[in-house]
Order: sequence, then structure tokens, then C-alpha cells
Amino acid sequence: MVKIFVSGYPLEMDELELAQLVSPHGEISTVKIVRDKATRKPKGYVFIELVSRQAAERVMEALDGTEMQGKTLTVRIREEEPVRPVPVSKRVERSPDPIKKKRPRRTL
Repeated sequence: MVKIFVSGYPLEMDELELAQLVSPHGEISTVKIVRDKATRKPKGYVFIELVSRQAAERVMEALDGTEMQGKTLTVRIREEEPVRPVPVSKRVERSPDPIKKKRPRRTL
């Protein structure tokens, strides 16, 4: 699966219309419009997951820079960042102190 990032689409479009725009160029797996949490209005960009890298490249070649209702589409392939292993904290080895020193007691 390969994700593409699409921005600059008309905000009136829904997932189905975006899928119809992209599907002639490649097989779609999922469409996710990014929305504002409070207002639920689209933020202006969408992630579309395609079945293959070749399909993503075809979509990018066909749609990047095209005009739609006075807006210019921007289509980019979203490169997945490699998963970094979480660093395991190393246990600090302390040299054993053979004789524990006690603090002197205070006398009143």
C-alpha cells in the first residue's frame, strides 16, 4: 500500500467524489479527508491509499498541477518513514562500595 497526499482540492468535495477523481488512474484502498476536530470542516488535504506504487505514480503524473474550480491540485507520494526501534535504557553499573559509610549522628 502506498499513500498519496492531495491538497488544493475544492472543499465541497466528499470522499466519493475524490475517489471518482483518482480511480481512473489507480486502484484505491482508502480515502481519508483530514477534518478539524471541533467544526468537522475539511482542512484542505486528504490522504489516499493506493494498492501499488505504480498506481500512485500514475495518479501523481495525471493530477498534480491540474486546475479544479479555481484551485490547483498538489499530489505527492507520502514516503513512509522507517520505524525506529525504541531505545532501551541501559542500566548503569555502579562499582560496589565495600564499606558503607554512615553519616554521623547529630547530638543535642
